[in-house]
Amino acid sequence: MPPEREEFGPLVVHIIEDDDAVADALSLALEALDRLSRTYPDGETFLAGAELTSEDWVIVDLGLPGVSGTEIVRMLSLMPQPPRVLAISGKTQAKLTQHLRDMPDMKVLRKPLSIEAICAALA
Repeated sequence: MPPEREEFGPLVVHIIEDDDAVADALSLALEALDRLSRTYPDGETFLAGAELTSEDWVIVDLGLPGVSGTEIVRMLSLMPQPPRVLAISGKTQAKLTQHLRDMPDMKVLRKPLSIEAICAALA
């Protein structure tokens, strides 16, 4: 395990977001909450390098280029001990409903995000 994981405990929040400003803002907000975060610019980078435990959280943008956020969520749900997942999106409600028709219980926060909404979702 990397030393950072031991230092901050088992909880890591993995952020998969292609908008650098949104990823940075999320990371800074989580840092203020004493949460260790890792950011990934796309699904491919996340899938190639993330070390996950069931204690971790994954915040995933549903509108990712390449491997979609929806596909990432499906892959994570197939893991024997999946991490907890929070989806974020700037899509309209109609598009969200279409994307998540097979995942009705998925937690989704709409952009723009607030620190209060993130805290509530991760609680």
